[in-house]
Amino acid sequence: MAIVRSLCGQCGMGCGVRAMTGAQRDLRIEGDKAHPANAGRLCEGADALTAMAELEGRLLHPLIEGRQANWDKAIAQVARRLAAVQARHGPGSVALHVGGGLLTEDYYVANKLMKGFLGSAHIHAPWRGAIGGVQRAAYGEDVMPAALEDIDRADIILIVDPASLLGHPLLLERVRDACATRGTRLVMLGADEGIEADLQLPVRGGSVARLLAGWLLHIIDSALIDTDFVAAHVTLPDRFRERLAPGHDLWSVARACGIEPGEVRDFYDAMGPVDRLVTMFGETAGADVAAAAINVHLLTGRIGRPGASPFALPSGSNGMGAREVSCHVDELAAHGDFAEPMRASVARFWGARQLAERPGLEDDALLDAMRDGHVRALWSIGADDGAADWLRAARAVVPLSIRSTDRVEEAEEDWTILLPSAAWIEKDGTVTGLDRLVSRQRRVFDLPGEARPDWWMLTRVAQAMGWGDAFHYEQPADIYREHGRLTAYRNDGTRLLNLRRHAPISNPAYAELTPWRWGEVPFDGGRFATSDGRARLLPIAGQAEAAIP
Repeated sequence: MAIVRSLCGQCGMGCGVRAMTGAQRDLRIEGDKAHPANAGRLCEGADALTAMAELEGRLLHPLIEGRQANWDKAIAQVARRLAAVQARHGPGSVALHVGGGLLTEDYYVANKLMKGFLGSAHIHAPWRGAIGGVQRAAYGEDVMPAALEDIDRADIILIVDPASLLGHPLLLERVRDACATRGTRLVMLGADEGIEADLQLPVRGGSVARLLAGWLLHIIDSALIDTDFVAAHVTLPDRFRERLAPGHDLWSVARACGIEPGEVRDFYDAMGPVDRLVTMFGETAGADVAAAAINVHLLTGRIGRPGASPFALPSGSNGMGAREVSCHVDELAAHGDFAEPMRASVARFWGARQLAERPGLEDDALLDAMRDGHVRALWSIGADDGAADWLRAARAVVPLSIRSTDRVEEAEEDWTILLPSAAWIEKDGTVTGLDRLVSRQRRVFDLPGEARPDWWMLTRVAQAMGWGDAFHYEQPADIYREHGRLTAYRNDGTRLLNLRRHAPISNPAYAELTPWRWGEVPFDGGRFATSDGRARLLPIAGQAEAAIP
């Protein structure tokens, strides 16, 4: 029996597992007690790993127009057809769909090929949500400031989005442990979800942002602002208080939330004097909730300190890794943007042939571009059940559709070319957990048939298109080193994402990599990643229209 220390990969936690393998792909999974994300615990989500050992239903060979082909022919076909689309229709005529379940190395190569060489930023990642953009607007960089250990140190944990927390069972266990062992108080907003709390406000669905905005007004009017912190480290929008006031008095908030004014007051009073506050929210809560929660922490100086932080829960497994390499429409790699000099820096580092000039399209706007004939090809990578309807609509209108998948039933879905991907337990690379903890995913089983890693097929296509000098990867460690070098390239310390320490990592050291967290304690001392080092208090949509007659 062989034992492989790897990762679960079924949500954003990044939990460690010990995979025990036997003959005929026999597999038993247990939690890795040495991994800091889960300390040996596992939830039911890990059961999916043992199911992956079964080869029935696997796509094991490339298919071109429904006919089996070898890899050389498949790679040549993809390269030739993509080159023809690009030559005839120009940059921006190719789009990428990325699902979850990819490693950071996969996301990096996909992003580099699309933005740096195909000249397109059309990357559809519907699981990514709004949190990244909100954090970038507030802090100057998409950095989740909290760590799991902050839960253990908090005096109060405020859950503003119970559904997201329920999607991370081990995180909920950690919250409950803090309540039981440290006496941490738990406050929850929303309907009863089976989470026992010290204070629960059954606020009406869709009204959480309104309650938090009212709390902001209460903080301002009750002189609960950390005036020294705000004066030194936070920029407020013009007339923030005046624009916030309409509709956010105690009675209007109570009416909007469907609760009594006394309950709103009890909430304000309970939260006011607490020094160590962790506020947990997820993608499903929406951008306004995220903005309001971050504003509260900035106004009260409860950020950049142990046990005091807004705590954002991403959707999708390894969503943080995708955000590190900016595998989205509106950023470049290494938390870069499309403005100069960052764009020139990324182009120079990659040796890009035609770097995308502007953010791309996604969702319905990208479908419209496909229907109009501006986007002529789509490459879809990774599992994404929630995007089935979108992919069906896209396949119907693009002349060239390429799908990297491990499931043979997708051969019935009219893809032009199907490429056999590795299943999760056959992948090798890195994952970044929800609190910036980088861990190693190690291959548990050899690749069956002709299945290959996603980074491998992307690399081979890039080489076939004549870009071998920029896509020289032979193993995941090559990609990880380049990702590390790019985060450090011309980074004067403004960007917190800096993997400089691993830029020269050796292959053996990469193979034995133990979990580590980049960013230390983000924003310690009140220094943010903006041009002036100050955080930005965010306007909340509909502030001026919030009044109730």
